[in-house]
Amino acid sequence: MTTDTSKTTTTTRTGAIYRVIGVLGILGGALMIITGGLVWVTVSNQLAAEHITVAEDAAFLAGGTVADPFTALAQADIISQHALEMSEGKTYAELDRDDPLRATVMNASFLRASLFTSIVSFGVAAFAAGTGLLFILFGWVIVRLAPTRQQL
Repeated sequence: MTTDTSKTTTTTRTGAIYRVIGVLGILGGALMIITGGLVWVTVSNQLAAEHITVAEDAAFLAGGTVADPFTALAQADIISQHALEMSEGKTYAELDRDDPLRATVMNASFLRASLFTSIVSFGVAAFAAGTGLLFILFGWVIVRLAPTRQQL
């Protein structure tokens, strides 16, 4: 009985490459989870440091400290409502240039945009962490399925 050593060497080398790719996927996934978590905590801490409280007349989470995507959304929503009530339903772009409310409505628009930016940041952080988890799972499967020398 003869064995084809070139096929065994190629298969062993291919299996090793697959295992390296799997391990790199696991490491990359772990890095993505850590980075996503750090971004989430950083954005949350920065929002909390502003000491913003969701207005009492907000549709949801009234009175809560703005420190997560849900409280940021609640505050952005009520800011919009207040600005529209103040301007009789007109947005910044719809107000006359000499309208004294225009600066206040503009500030409300800027505050909402800042809060929406934090919401997007939370979303990107969660997406990175979720993708990292998938990388870990795919990497683990690749490592488990890659042929080893003992299997040949």
